[in-house]
Order: sequence, then structure tokens, then C-alpha cells
Amino acid sequence: MASHAADARSQHTGVLSSGSTDATRAIGRRLGTAAQPGSLLALSGPLGAGKTQVAKGVAEGLGVTTVVNSPTFVLMNEHPGRLRLFHIDAYRLDDPEEAIAAGLIDDRQAAGVTVVEWADRLDGYLPADRLEMELVPDGEASERRTLLWRATGPNAAHLSEALEA
Repeated sequence: MASHAADARSQHTGVLSSGSTDATRAIGRRLGTAAQPGSLLALSGPLGAGKTQVAKGVAEGLGVTTVVNSPTFVLMNEHPGRLRLFHIDAYRLDDPEEAIAAGLIDDRQAAGVTVVEWADRLDGYLPADRLEMELVPDGEASERRTLLWRATGPNAAHLSEALEA
């Protein structure tokens, strides 16, 4: 019971608004700048919600100079930066166990930063210490987004501080 209370205290939640692609990317940049080894960002939301823009911003915050695109067909791309970026896209996975079998989630990521698009498809297979972010478009033709986030664990709490600043 005491550990449940400690877990509740270590959870941080919040809501951000973005009015443009650049603003969405800037939120990711704040996260990339604050990221530490082992940071994991779990992104969810419909097609076109801005998940890849957040990932591109994280890459910028990490000093990644290679092109960052959604790895939909290769499932994961790695990019060198201040910390290595592991960019995963789980959209094409039918079963979360495919991610484990493909080596998408493993010990290498403890030294880098992992961004998972379509993280809801890996439910139950991601580490508990993570920042979850749901991107909710405010309309089909609008670039406005609401970003709902929840951080659990010490590494994710560090990321939440960047969002709260």
C-alpha cells in the first residue's frame, strides 16, 4: 500500500496547447533538451495529430542533425546526438509482442532517449518510468492541438519539469 501512495506522489500530469506545427515541435525540443539517459516518451493520438512533430522536436533538443521521419515501415530509426535517439513507430504492429521479438524495446535504450509513436499499441510492454503524451487535434483543418501528458517515475518527472516550466 505504501508503494502505491509513493507512485501516486511521483505522477505528474498536465495539459498544453499548441497552435501550430512549430509550437508542437518546440514542445518536443523542450523535452529533448531536458532528456536524460533512459528517458522514454510514449506518444499517442490519431493520424496527423503531430506525434512526428514532437519526435522531430525531441531530436532537435538532443542535437540530432540527421533527418528524422516517422519510421512506419522500418519500425525504428536510431539517430546520434547528445544522447542516442531511438525513434519507434508501432503503427504497423498487430501485437505488442512483435515489438519485443523485433528488438524494438531492449537494454540499449537505457543509455539513450526513446520516442514511441502509437505507444498505445505497446500497452503493457513499455517501462513504467515514462512520459505519456496524447495529442488531440482541435479539428481536421486546424493546426491547433491539445497535448495531455502524464509522467510516472523519476526520469519522467524530470521531463515533466521541462513541460511545467
